[in-house]
Amino acid sequence: MGDIVLIYCEEEPAFFARIEDISPDRKSDWYQVKLLVLQVPLKEALWILREEYINGEDFTMNGRRIRMNEVSGAQVPKSESLPSDTDSRKNDAPVSAKVISIFDRKRD
Repeated sequence: MGDIVLIYCEEEPAFFARIEDISPDRKSDWYQVKLLVLQVPLKEALWILREEYINGEDFTMNGRRIRMNEVSGAQVPKSESLPSDTDSRKNDAPVSAKVISIFDRKRD
C-alpha cells in the first residue's frame, strides 16, 4: 500500500493514483483495490481487479482499455550527481543551512 501508479486509458496517460488498500473480494482471485486519485479535488475509487491487472496487464472498464503501472522515484544518472559538501565549500568556509517548513509558516 502507498504505491503510486499511473493509470493509462486507451494507451494514453490519464491520471496518477495512490493505492490505499488491497483486500480480497468475495469472488475468488479478485481484489478490491482502493485508490486515492491524485487530482484536485482528491477522489477515492474502489476497483475490483484480478492480480494480473494490478501488476500491469491491460483490462477493460466500460469498454475502454485500461492499464495500471507502478511509478518509481526519479532516477538521477550517476554522471550528473549532485556535488558533495566538500565540493561546494570555498576556502574551507563553514557551511550553515536552515530548514524551513512550509507548514510552520505563519498564515496571514
